[in-house]
Amino acid sequence: MSTALDSLLDLLDLERIEQDIFRGTSRSAVVPRVFGGQVAAQALVAAGRTVPADRSAHSLHAYFLRMGDPGAPIVYTVDRIRDGRSFTTRRVVAVQHGQPIFHLSASFQTYEDGLEHQAEMPAAPDPETLPTAAEMRPRYADRFSDPGMVDRLVEARAAVDLRYVDAPPFGTVGEPREPRSQVWFRTNGKLADDPLLHVCMATYVSDMTLLDSVLLAHGRGGWAVGDVVGASLDHAMWFHRPFRADEWLLYDQESPSASGGRGLGQARIHTQDGRLAITVIQEGVVRVPR
Repeated sequence: MSTALDSLLDLLDLERIEQDIFRGTSRSAVVPRVFGGQVAAQALVAAGRTVPADRSAHSLHAYFLRMGDPGAPIVYTVDRIRDGRSFTTRRVVAVQHGQPIFHLSASFQTYEDGLEHQAEMPAAPDPETLPTAAEMRPRYADRFSDPGMVDRLVEARAAVDLRYVDAPPFGTVGEPREPRSQVWFRTNGKLADDPLLHVCMATYVSDMTLLDSVLLAHGRGGWAVGDVVGASLDHAMWFHRPFRADEWLLYDQESPSASGGRGLGQARIHTQDGRLAITVIQEGVVRVPR
């Protein structure tokens, strides 16, 4: 297991300070604020720790309310909204400096058999044939005005082996493309056999690249390049089938719309053997600097 993955697992191991109140810390991000995927993953950890072990997360809906301060702890308060025969619902509010910065609702379900069908997995190359982040880094170093940005980008994602099928947005600045992006990802090391951990890890990664397809449609390189500014607004995920975040997952992403200073990304995540594991939808602020 990599040191970066160890560090990320420590972040997700929240401190319990009351029965339904938890405290988490943050790690450095590419930009000077708390990474949205971290807050979402920590909130889901908090919710999951108040739910019976036989109930798995099947959906979450979240709003990013304020920019998080990476230098201050985040307090997560869980409300036990409902405990039904099959479903459990939790609401989590993340607070910093006395103000809510994030709100999450999550639902958990006991396992049951039912009707089965799924969308077909799209074509994609074998992830082992694609360049790693470290191998891609020299290719795009000249795209960033800040020479340390590439190193910070790689460091922020070091816990995850994330491989782009095609060039990332910062690799084709000024060249509008189809608003679609694919990446393969898995953690840089094995994880414990805890379904909640795998769901939380996928939640963490899901915020890394989902709005890439918005940028591609307009030939923009992204927040790291500095030709757009933005942030996540809301985030929704549905967990359809069991998966492991330490095994390859294909993140197939597209953007159906951008308007009003906002961009929408939607995606499906498949296991390498073709099972549809997760559906994700996210809207974010995407503005051109004046």
